[in-house]
Amino acid sequence: MMLRLGDTAPNFKAKTSAGEIDFYDYLGDSWGVLFSHPADYTPVCTTELGRTASLKSEFDKRNVKVIALSVDSVESHKGWINDINETQNTEVNFPIIADEDKTISEAYGMLHPNASATLTVRSLFIIAPDKTVKLMITYPASTGRNFQEVLRVIDSLQLTAYHSVATPADWKDGEDVVVSPSIKTEDIAAKFPKGHTVIKPYLRTTPQPNK
Repeated sequence: MMLRLGDTAPNFKAKTSAGEIDFYDYLGDSWGVLFSHPADYTPVCTTELGRTASLKSEFDKRNVKVIALSVDSVESHKGWINDINETQNTEVNFPIIADEDKTISEAYGMLHPNASATLTVRSLFIIAPDKTVKLMITYPASTGRNFQEVLRVIDSLQLTAYHSVATPADWKDGEDVVVSPSIKTEDIAAKFPKGHTVIKPYLRTTPQPNK
């Protein structure tokens, strides 16, 4: 069955570069980013894992735990991590799952036969503390991810999970947000005391409520 937004992320036990884990136990009460790579020792993936490691403080302050996956072995991962650390001037600080039998890849729909019969595509899942899937992004093997976009989406997901707002196109943390359509215009002032603007009856904005 295809994994969809709002579905419960499948739990799994796996060997990783940091030892054996239970995925749910690893996440605990944190948000999670699970992202896959076609293979170890590939150029784009090397830059991506290095970039992720360099953003540790950004993920930490958002209460996000990161974990990567490819279909190669733990020993392969450990050798590759040395290359990542050397070439990307960083220290890989998150586990890389060894999914040699592709069980996890299949459960998460990371195998796309028309793209590759054996390699995972570049899939990324953002998982909420309740273990539901909140976002899925899939890139082809040729295109590296934009991790500033990943952080931006996490900011949006965390904001909209706790406030009756949505974030407009190109929104960044700290900018005005859109009031949820479920809120009547006459009720906005009480709910959002920082003020609001009615652009159209269906398009109302307000300063970001948690800033």
